[in-house]
Amino acid sequence: MNEVIESPSQPLQAPVAVRQSDSAALIQAITAAANNPQTDIEKMERLWAMHERIAARDAEQAFNDAMTSAQSEMGRVSADATNNQTRSKYATYGQLDKHLRPIYTKHGFSLSFDTADGAPDGHLRVLAYTSHKSGHTRTYRADVPNDGKGAKGGDVMTKTHAAGSAMSYGMRYLLKMIFNVAIGEDDDDGNSAGVDAVTQVAAENIAAKMLATFHEQLAKTTTDEAAAALWATAGKALLATGDKRAYTTFRDEVVAHRTAMRDRGAGNA
Repeated sequence: MNEVIESPSQPLQAPVAVRQSDSAALIQAITAAANNPQTDIEKMERLWAMHERIAARDAEQAFNDAMTSAQSEMGRVSADATNNQTRSKYATYGQLDKHLRPIYTKHGFSLSFDTADGAPDGHLRVLAYTSHKSGHTRTYRADVPNDGKGAKGGDVMTKTHAAGSAMSYGMRYLLKMIFNVAIGEDDDDGNSAGVDAVTQVAAENIAAKMLATFHEQLAKTTTDEAAAALWATAGKALLATGDKRAYTTFRDEVVAHRTAMRDRGAGNA
């Protein structure tokens, strides 16, 4: 009962009443055949195969009906972050999840993500399995750049950051695609497909790279003055990225580091 969205053809859907009568009649036929010791095994196998096809068809129709109902309750999701490299606003995965999860779970859907082989060089294939309680699962996929290089070909992040960035980026856009969600009035985090996707991914994770660099520099400071000077520079840089979590994380690290140095100095006095 699995389906990949790229499948070019879809099974014809019968009216609901006809599907229900077909399924009930077939179950009765299988039950009667099973109770008859003279029933041919091949006939039983054919009946069971027909039952599986009807069950798959019914499950897919239930999936489609639930998707229609779920989407009818989903409105636009407001952007809550800014891509400073492309000067565009977008909705983070957390923002999308907060608005969509209560609706899609109410209608019997669940989502899970994975990666798969087959992506072009320098890309990560991200999969989204959208399952419905009826038993039908539809698979969506997106190939996202993960080579860690910017628009000019230079390295802008480590391979580890690039992989995590690509996964996060793919999950966010698959979630939007599955439920056909619009962001704000003019969501253009893709910048009308005119901006290199690698640059977009790098921009969204530049704060993480900066945070790692500043963390290493902080560990090397041995005086309160040096730590304070580093914070003066790093705080402004992190704040400019728009990533408040990175900003507060490093602020707390600086405070803890300076406190520890002062405590050691007091102990040696």
